[in-house]
Amino acid sequence: MQALNWIDWVILGLTLLIIVIYGTWQTRGSKNVNDYLKGGNTSKWWTIGLSVMATQASAITFLSTPGQAFNDGMGFVQFYFGLPIAMIIICMVFIPLYHRLNVYTAYEFLEKRFDLKTRTLTAILFLIQRGLAAGITIFAPAIILSVVLGWDLLSLNILIGLLVIIYTVSGGTRAVNVTQKHQMIVIFSGMLVAFFLIVSKLPQDISFTKALEIAGASGKMEILDFSFNLNNRYTFWSGIIGGTFLMLSYFGTDQSQVQRYLSGKSVKEMQLGLLFNGLLKVPMQFFILLVGVMVFVFYQFNEAPLNFNPTATELVLNSEYADEFKALQKEQKDQFNNKQLQIKDFINQNEPDELSKSILLANHSSDEIRNKAKLLIDKAAEKQAVKVESNDKDYVFIHFILNNLPRGLIGLLLAVILSAAMSSTSSELNALGSTTTIDLYKRNTSEKSEEHMVKASKWFTFAWGIMAILVACIANLAENLIQLVNIIGSIFYGNVLGIFLIAFFFKFVKGNAVFMAAIITQGIVISLFLLNEYEKINLPFLWLNFVGCIIVITIAYILQLLYNHDKTITT
Repeated sequence: MQALNWIDWVILGLTLLIIVIYGTWQTRGSKNVNDYLKGGNTSKWWTIGLSVMATQASAITFLSTPGQAFNDGMGFVQFYFGLPIAMIIICMVFIPLYHRLNVYTAYEFLEKRFDLKTRTLTAILFLIQRGLAAGITIFAPAIILSVVLGWDLLSLNILIGLLVIIYTVSGGTRAVNVTQKHQMIVIFSGMLVAFFLIVSKLPQDISFTKALEIAGASGKMEILDFSFNLNNRYTFWSGIIGGTFLMLSYFGTDQSQVQRYLSGKSVKEMQLGLLFNGLLKVPMQFFILLVGVMVFVFYQFNEAPLNFNPTATELVLNSEYADEFKALQKEQKDQFNNKQLQIKDFINQNEPDELSKSILLANHSSDEIRNKAKLLIDKAAEKQAVKVESNDKDYVFIHFILNNLPRGLIGLLLAVILSAAMSSTSSELNALGSTTTIDLYKRNTSEKSEEHMVKASKWFTFAWGIMAILVACIANLAENLIQLVNIIGSIFYGNVLGIFLIAFFFKFVKGNAVFMAAIITQGIVISLFLLNEYEKINLPFLWLNFVGCIIVITIAYILQLLYNHDKTITT
């Protein structure tokens, strides 16, 4: 693995410093709460669209998604199928209401509709899940970069967190929006460069079309799955139903996203910004997955490591399982050489159908060898009582970058990863600070001056930044980082969305019923998640959004009927 050249350091350092300095300088001197929390309502639709996209597209997206495609193919794109539907509903229902009520946070509306305790509970649910997620968006790139580059993990967590804190605390919402535009330019540029370089590094006789054929023969281009099998985590139906509910809750009720479009100049600018995101997000995720598929094709012609996590490989090679691991490395090499002949025949179109089956079987065999290697790594880690990640999905893309891209471009791609981490984290800290200030502090204290509230918001944002760094420092890797963030969201989002849908469409239901239903539902959803984790039931996390939403609406409706019935009897 090649070390970073001086030009990589220069590109990486300058990119990050320019973003921080520009964001701080451009947005200095917010004098009132509206300027600090809503950016003075000056954002145009393209700023809103890019900011919304940058908030969702964290470093996890650019580290985990290519690895997801490398292992499982393009099917993950179905996860986003509900997003355009959600954008249309939010534009029609949520935005006009938020604008008419002139709210700073989504949760202010709930007090107007229900009562203070429902508003406070929903805000706290948001703070819990988004506070955890903010730590993970810092931790995700930090742990991977620390492993592959040999950087200190603790120092990276602190560095990323402090860089974000500087301009987010200084400039508030407008600083987040301004910097995210430039971060998205860096991100789009970097991913396009990476894609064309991957394709250019394929053998001369392998065109892009041929590469797609090889990927298809390997089962990586199966985009749509219309089955109702709950064992398949990502299907068309889970994307359309579960995905729509998740995206409705995330974009419609999560303050980290709501605050992005509440900064718009008008309802029209807000709506155009979200529709822009809805049109571009699915193709963007498709493209990032395609990058991962092209990395897979690249490693059909170039030997891949048995495990992409260098720390895991080093651990097992220094353990009593070293000989077994080396035997698997030799088996993988032999399997790779045999597969080269099959791919060559496939390219020449000699019995393509039969050879497609052979390539698919060869890749299954390769996966089995890699799975055996993961088991050895887990055994070695357990024996030595250390924690190491044997599941190497999140290391695939960064391994390719560091070992195959020219000098200078490595720095650019690292800047992409860190820019994405900063953009999503800044939105989260901005929203956490705003929600704490408006929904908890201001609502439960006596009237304070504008200057005092701006200072309070800055201090709360700073405090959440420190909290995110602490969460990052104690976090542990899950099976796949992008799944971990979505799992955390799914545990809370369905319940929160149900509360908002009751507020919009079930005028019959009042505050006490919703409050009790929300508490009961959250307990049920967490129980369902744990039962699924321990394989007592089969309910993929994406369905928790739908289930949580339906449960809270049903319980609230029943409780309100019972309350009205008791009231009638008493009367």
